[in-house]
Amino acid sequence: MVKKILAVDDSRTILSMVTQTLENAGYETLQAEDGIQGLEVLEGNAPDLIITDINMPRLDGFGFIERIRRSDRYRAIPILVLTTENDPQKRERARKAGATGWIVKPFEAAKLVDTVGRLSG
Repeated sequence: MVKKILAVDDSRTILSMVTQTLENAGYETLQAEDGIQGLEVLEGNAPDLIITDINMPRLDGFGFIERIRRSDRYRAIPILVLTTENDPQKRERARKAGATGWIVKPFEAAKLVDTVGRLSG
């Protein structure tokens, strides 16, 4: 069974790179350009893993993660943060909100695929 990954990032370039990397590795992808759109995409889908940026308009990654974790339906989905942020306090805030992992941009394709594989089990 092909694993489904939701990628949420306001940068179309990053979203395209993540999508291409994951699809080349055999994953199905869904995309959203911010946390609000990410929640909308979740309504009709149950991905095996979510990748999200932190700095986004309308609803940032912290708020997006917190809202996902409040939902019984999505609470157990692993969430990987993919961001330019490298601040330990922000990393801890994301972990407390419910993030499962953290990768700093720019990302290495092999590392992303490996991390997605481990987290989506």
